[in-house]
Formats: sequence, C-alpha cells, structure tokens
Amino acid sequence: MNLEETIAAISTPSGEGGIGIVRLSGQEAISIASRIFRPHGGVSLREARSHTLHYGHIIDPGDNTLVDEVLVSVMRAPSSYTREDVVEINCHGGMLPLRRVLEITVKEGARLAGPGEFTFRAFMNGRIDLAQAEATIDLIRARTEKAGRLAVEQLSGALSEKISSAKKTLVETCAHIEAYIDFPEEELDLKTREELSSTTEALAERLRELSSTYEEARFFREGLSVAIVGRPNVGKSSLLNALIERERAIVTELPGTTRDVIEEYLNINGLPLRIMDTAGIRETHNLAESEGVRRSLEAIDGADLILAVFDTSIQMKEEDLVVIEKVRDRESIAVLNKSDLPQAVDEGPFPDGLPIVRVSAKTGLGMDSLKRAIEARVFKGGPPTEGLVITNLRHKLALDASAEALARASRAIQEGMPYEITALELREALDRLGEVAGETTREDVLNMIFSRFCIGK
Repeated sequence: MNLEETIAAISTPSGEGGIGIVRLSGQEAISIASRIFRPHGGVSLREARSHTLHYGHIIDPGDNTLVDEVLVSVMRAPSSYTREDVVEINCHGGMLPLRRVLEITVKEGARLAGPGEFTFRAFMNGRIDLAQAEATIDLIRARTEKAGRLAVEQLSGALSEKISSAKKTLVETCAHIEAYIDFPEEELDLKTREELSSTTEALAERLRELSSTYEEARFFREGLSVAIVGRPNVGKSSLLNALIERERAIVTELPGTTRDVIEEYLNINGLPLRIMDTAGIRETHNLAESEGVRRSLEAIDGADLILAVFDTSIQMKEEDLVVIEKVRDRESIAVLNKSDLPQAVDEGPFPDGLPIVRVSAKTGLGMDSLKRAIEARVFKGGPPTEGLVITNLRHKLALDASAEALARASRAIQEGMPYEITALELREALDRLGEVAGETTREDVLNMIFSRFCIGK
C-alpha cells in the first residue's frame, strides 16, 4: 500500500438507501473533491475550514454533466480518522450515483482503496494501534450488545493501556539488568536478585491472568458454534424453530427431511450463537441423505457445543446410542424432547456429568431452561462481565509467549546465569508484548489482519 497516494472508496453497504458515502483520504483528497464539486453559493473546498459540511452538486469534469446533489464534509489533517486530509461525499444511496462519483474521483487522480486501507493508514499514522484497529472490525461485525461493548472497550484503548503498563515495568527491569552487563565488575546481591526475579514473575502472572480470559470471552467476539444432532424424527428442526422463535426449518413426520446443515443465529444474554440443524444420524442408502449424515458428523467435530436431541416418548433406538457415543467426550447437553407426550424414557444411558434438559419443541416448554443450560455449559465459572478480557487469539498467543519468556528470565536470575541470557529473555518478552499493539508485528501479519476489513473502512 502506497501511503503517498490519495485513495477513494464507497464506504457504505451495497444496495439502496437514503445516503451513500464516497470517502477520499490523502494529500490530494481536498483538491480532487474541489475539482468535481460545485458548491451552492458557498466557498471552494480548497478554502473550507476543517470539519465543515457543504451543499452542492457533483459535476463530471469530462463533459460538465450533473451527477448528483450532495453534501460534502471536509476534515483536514491531522484531525481526521486517518490523520490525512479526508473528504466524505454524501450522495443519494443508490449504487448508480455512488459508482459514478467514485469513477470520477479515480479519473481525477485518486486510487481505489484496498480492504481496510483507511484503517491501515490510521494505524500507520499513529492515530490508533493494531489492537484498536482489530477492535474496529470487531465492532463492525458484533452481533450482540455485549460483543459490541467489548469491542468498544478495546477500541477506546483499554487493552493498549494494560499492555503499556506491563511494558513500562518490563523496560525498567530490562534496564536494571543491562546496567550490570555494562558494568561487569558489579554483582547482583541476593536481595536485588530476589527482587528482580519476583518482579519478573509477578509480571508473567499478570499476563497469564489476562490471557486466561480468552477461552470464554472469545465466544462474544466469534460466536458460539452449536450443533443440533440426533437420529431422524427426534425433533431437531422443531427445536431450532423453537429456539429462534420462527419457522426456519421444514418440519415433517417423514424421516430424512433435513438433508443439509441449516444455520441460524441466536442471542442468549449477549452471547451470539450460530445454531446448526443437521440431518438425522442413521444408516441410509439414499445418496442425498448420506451426504447430509456426513455433514452432520462434520458439524459435531467443528462445534463448540452439541445439543444431542432424543425423543423420550418412545424407547431409545440403536441410532440414539450411536449419537450418545459420538458426543461422549464433547461439550454437550442432552435435550430430551417431546416431554408434552407420555414418557417412555425416564433416564437414558448418558455419561456422568452430562447436563440433561427436558423440553417440548412443539409447545415451547423448557426452552428457557435450555438457554440457561447452554450459558452455564459455556461459562462454567460465570460469564466474564467485569474488567478487561481478551477476545482475540493473536493477542492471547502474544501474551502467552511474553509470559513464558518472563518465566525463563526469572529462572535465569534465580540460578545466577549470565546477565546476557536474562536480558535476551526480557527483550523477547518485550517484543512479544509489542506485537499486540503492532510495534513489532511482521508485514505478513499486518496484511492478514487488514485484509479482513471491508473496502471503504
């Protein structure tokens, strides 16, 4: 990405809407916009003050034709999202005017922006760090209010402040050790060695505690993958419909109706769930149904949580026992369906410790209990609601690596190893912490992160 070029992109979703925005950023943003904008009784954009809005029309300089009636906002560097000159052209929300305006900006010297290039420039120009950049895409993709709050917290710099505080302690410790390298005639006395070792180990523990929040908090960012499995006709599709409270899956009395994985999203107390209704697990010679069974087994392997559904109005069948074996060592809940009918099964051969919930997908009985059981199964120690949490795997890996380097440094101090070894470990810990904010992140990692963004952000 060439930061010297002025970039342009449509920054609003495709389709029809009241307003659509074409955004420009770079040294020539205001100049390009002024050449295609005819103000209505106002000043030229070249003379406009920062953070002002101007009414007028976009004109195609090629043939002087009127393109659209617009409002143009001007944000001068460094007080903008990218810390460059930024112009946003507010057009009518159809794709035709937006594309015409974008084409004209390119003809006048702008370059089409790549995915996430506006946010990349904000990062490169020091307005935000890499953790805040990642929080931006998390906020855009948030499916629940809780996920949004976590993203906003990181976007505000809460994680960056935590990392900065840890780095300050680490730099001070590193400077102390390197002072002894510069003056080899000096020796660390026992008290000083113990203090340095204690400080280093305490910092490692702080990083471990922060990293440990990832396993449960990540579900708010990524969503929880839940597979509904069972033999045919136990009520899997009915359960999906009951959970999302609308008719999404086709329900019939014929076995094998569901032949592909059906996905829907559900919000349980801020926890986003991706629920998958799968084909009934059984032996079959029907090619289409066999493919559905294969995909059901794949869904079991890839799911974070499995809802194993059983029809308790009749005796268990061989296929039910197969399902139990498939989920025996997985995070799962046994859902005993059709509890509104006379019961033929009181207790099944379920593994010890497997949560069991009785429901009626037909009447809705037990749905609230099932949702509470899902939440309890995911958050065994209670949902992470207080304090800073880690939702990004990249951050967790960097924190873990830093903590491991600090632990090695602490052992080196305790064992009286050469100061150079301790200093190397401390520098490794510092570099790993720097990866979180993007201070020591490789170019290929940066490209991977920003490629996840939409064009125009």
